[in-house]
Formats: sequence, C-alpha cells, structure tokens
Amino acid sequence: MKFILAPDSFKECMTAKEVCISMEKGIKNIIRDAQCIHVPMADGGEGTLETLINITNGKIVKTYVIGPLGKKIESRFGILGDGETAVIEMAEASGLQLVDRKDRNPLITTSYGTGELLVKALDIGVKNIIIGIGGSITNDAGVGILQAMGMSFLDQKGKEISYGGGEVGKISKIDDSNFDRRILDVNLEVACDVKNTLTGVNGASYVFGPQKGATESMVRILDNNLKHYSAIVRNTLGIEIENIKGAGAGGGAASALLGFCNGSFKSGVDIIMKYSRLDEKIKDSDYVFTGEGSIDFQTKEGKTITGIINIARKYDIPVIALGGKVNYEVNKFYNYSKLSMFSILSEVTSMEDALKCGKYNVEKTCENIATLIKCIKYKK
Repeated sequence: MKFILAPDSFKECMTAKEVCISMEKGIKNIIRDAQCIHVPMADGGEGTLETLINITNGKIVKTYVIGPLGKKIESRFGILGDGETAVIEMAEASGLQLVDRKDRNPLITTSYGTGELLVKALDIGVKNIIIGIGGSITNDAGVGILQAMGMSFLDQKGKEISYGGGEVGKISKIDDSNFDRRILDVNLEVACDVKNTLTGVNGASYVFGPQKGATESMVRILDNNLKHYSAIVRNTLGIEIENIKGAGAGGGAASALLGFCNGSFKSGVDIIMKYSRLDEKIKDSDYVFTGEGSIDFQTKEGKTITGIINIARKYDIPVIALGGKVNYEVNKFYNYSKLSMFSILSEVTSMEDALKCGKYNVEKTCENIATLIKCIKYKK
C-alpha cells in the first residue's frame, strides 16, 4: 500500500518533517511493507523555508538580524535551486519560537529582522522572493520591516519611533525618501493563508494578538494603534492598507508587503504543492495522511489540510487528518465522505505535556489507524 504523508508542522511541537517520520513509524509498526512517501507541507508559516529548499535542492544562507526583542540573533533564508528565487520565512527572524512564553509581548516585539532578510536577499540579486508570514510574534503592521528597508516613521517631535506594536500609535509622519526601492523590481509573493483585515474584531490584534501574548487591554491598544497608523498611511500617502483582505496576516506584515512593496498574495499551500508536485504523487496512492497542531475553523481558510483534500477529492483518495486539537464540526465543511479526523491526544493533559509527547502520540495514533486499515484490507 502506498501512503502519502503530507502534514504541516505542529506549531511549537514538531516540524512537518518530524511529523512525517512519526507517521511512518506508526504505519510501519503494523504494515511493514507500506510505501510511505514524505511530502512535508507548509502554508507560509514555520517549515516553509526548509520544505522549499529540500524539494528544489536549494541552499540555506545564514546571517544575523535584529530579533523580535530588539537583540541580534542568528537567522537564515534560502535560495531555491533555480538560483533566482529567495525564500524567506518571517518566523525565522520574527517568530513565536524565538521568544519564551513569559516574555511574549506584541507591544514591544518587532518585525525589523524580517525586513533585514529582505534586504539581504535583494543584495544577492534575486529576481523573485517568496515570503511566508505565518508564525510571527509581532503586531506592528510590518512597520519594523519597512524601517529595516529604509523607511522612517516619525513621532510628533520628528523622532524615529522605537520597536513594537505599542509604538505604532505614535506615528505622525512617514518619510520614504530612503526606502529601498529595489523591492519594487522583483516578483514578491506573500505566502498567506488568512483573509483577516488589519483592524477590527476580525483583524490582526483581536484574532491573533492573544496567541502572541497580548492581554485584553493590549489587544485594544494594538488595534487602536493600527487604526491610527492606517489612517496616516491613507491620508498622507494615499495607500489603503486597513481593509485589504489578508492585510492582518503576520501581525499586519502583509499590509506592509502589499501596500509598500508591490507584493501579491499567493496561497502558501499552493506554492508548496506546486514545487513538490503533490498532485502527481497523490493520484496513485491508497491513503493520504495529513495534519496540523490545531484543526479548527481557520483550517478551512486555505490551510494545508484544505489543499490536500482538494487534490485527494479529484482522485477519490481517502484522507486521514491528525491534530492535537480537533474541532470535528470542521469535517462537515469539507463535505468529503473519505475524510477522517483524529486527535492524537489520548487523555486530558497540560499543553506542556502535549507538546512534549507529540511525536509519540502521532506514532501511536497512526499505529491504531494502520491496524484498522490492515484489518479491513485482509478481512476474509
């Protein structure tokens, strides 16, 4: 039997590649001659960089940038096998995993390092840039990115604002005279899987702020700051960033990349599926295993599992989706009779323990599923 293993990462627990390995272990514990094809997926968040580098035989470039807390950190980006395309993962420079839970505060975290990665890619002379903006710990509307690219954001005293979403409300004037306009000459694809606008109850602050450490009071401050900033951009530069679908992605980083850098949205899942030739691999398989940390109503908005199901449906291939947290009501949305969803958790546990036991739980869940598959296949 041929199994396509195409999971996303389980955030803060396992990379997509590690999930593939655990899935294969579980399946082969029961079906020893199973053919398991690993196709680690990503949707613009963590894992996008490594996935694209691996499937195109590209290379990693290591460098140092300003991290989310304003200190120098080692980071990296990639050059794909064509030598003309850079792939940048926002999470590598401005990501959740770079800051301990106790220190997470989107009022002070900055996207500056992501902007530095863009500049370094431009210095190499690439013609195309793919930037995945998932997994960020910032809520500064990409102001940090733009600062790294030479744009100035001045307060009422004419002083450059500092880092973080808490500073965005101080912006009084924007000076783009030193902006690195080389970015306008490349094809910039923003890998994004959400449709949230920059502000409001469905915006960056309210929807994603709490995941980045924002309290209720912080969320209100952040949202008001983004409203203030978008009004400045609209009234002084004539650029609309507030109400664009998807502008709230990456803590609002999408608004900067679209509004100032001529970026265009591209589904992160579609990018990975294109380079990995996933359609070709799925069409003659027996089962597709996929998954991500939390399967919920955000999953249907262009995330990995949605892309997998859309391909499998064409070829009538069963899909098995695993998650740490699973909202089974999502199954109804897909209306695909050959989709099954499973939580990998076997008992009520703390988040810390759930993350610690992720690999084991994926293996054991796949082992149980493989047992059922084997029983059905060989039933006399």
